[in-house]
Amino acid sequence: MESVLRSLVVILISIVPATAGDNWPEFRGPSGDGHSDAIGLPITWSEAENIRWKTAIHDKGWSSPVIWGTQVWMTTATADGRRLYAICADRESGKIIHDIHLFDVEKPGYCPTLNSYASPTPVIEAGRVYVSFGSYGTACLDTASGKTIWSRRDLPCDHYRAPGSSPILSEGMLFLHFDGFDEQYVVALNKETGQTVWKQNRNINYGTTNGDLKKAFGTPTIVKINGQAQLVSPSAVATIAYEPATGKETWKVYHGGMNVAARPLFNHELLFLCTGDSAPYRMLAVRPDGHGDVTKSHIVWTQTRGVPSRCSLLLLNDLLYMVNEVGVALCLDARTGKAVWQKRIGGEFSASPVYADGRIYFFSQDGVAHVIEPGRDGKILAQNRLNDGCMASPAVAGKALFVRTKTHLYRIEQAALPR
Repeated sequence: MESVLRSLVVILISIVPATAGDNWPEFRGPSGDGHSDAIGLPITWSEAENIRWKTAIHDKGWSSPVIWGTQVWMTTATADGRRLYAICADRESGKIIHDIHLFDVEKPGYCPTLNSYASPTPVIEAGRVYVSFGSYGTACLDTASGKTIWSRRDLPCDHYRAPGSSPILSEGMLFLHFDGFDEQYVVALNKETGQTVWKQNRNINYGTTNGDLKKAFGTPTIVKINGQAQLVSPSAVATIAYEPATGKETWKVYHGGMNVAARPLFNHELLFLCTGDSAPYRMLAVRPDGHGDVTKSHIVWTQTRGVPSRCSLLLLNDLLYMVNEVGVALCLDARTGKAVWQKRIGGEFSASPVYADGRIYFFSQDGVAHVIEPGRDGKILAQNRLNDGCMASPAVAGKALFVRTKTHLYRIEQAALPR
């Protein structure tokens, strides 16, 4: 009877109409670019204003919340990395529904303060959530029962400074990056069984034997070029496009850098990439219609001024928006790479910005959220403070922002006016 009821729950969830504004299924949202079509979001809030609920999340995890239907999922881990968890909160009340101890790790590797052992963001769909802790383990869970459907712990690499790459789903496969100190590869798993569909070692000339310079924390994205899908996969030193079905390499661009974390963006027939650490930090626009090594032929422009090494970008019409780690917000012309405006908003940043309801939201490590009006002026509409800051990027669903600070998960929503 229990299995029948669980199946009915999954069926009911799957037939409920889901628009981009209802769910936030993966890192950077429904389309992987930080955009939501939600409306009615608040501009101002504080610990005493426009907080629908606030729920403590135990231990330490920088994964972003993902949302499907009535559930909000994330991961966390003990500070020493020995116990890894998946957590589900009820979207309406904030009550913890599932707190699942998934994996034990006998000898975790080193993790710096700026990272956690639970930094990769899950990806969710009707009835299933897929959580990854890098080489420490990946699992598919039933969202109704919380039970494990399948798991993998045989995908090795030495992350050296803990994992950070988030999985994505496409065409029945779960794609994962393993760009470590010792091994660097991309793998596609059958989402139903967890079995390997393909595994592709990075074909990159890193120009060094130092594994620390080969690490990356990037998340791939799927784009369609001339009707053909590409898995655009950022790594240290280079970004590679693969055929999603087979893992065959289509093109590669060398750009330098290490620890790349920003997710690629695509529009205007251009891909926008950040190179991560290794000064000077770079951002580049690349035409993704080439084959082989396109370094000398397909880079349209590069920019080094104010480029972030951790936070992903936002693209709105012809303008790119970003904030770097030391609190400098920057707007670039997407077609030329030229600066439109630059503002020192202050603070430190690791979370990526989101766009919804005609506004850009930047969340700092210091607990301040900056709300900015997009455009060629970059007007600051509000600055809002919570008790703790954000390492995780926010999610947007319905009329609410779901914000994970270092200690809590918030549902931030405009309070109903008294009748």
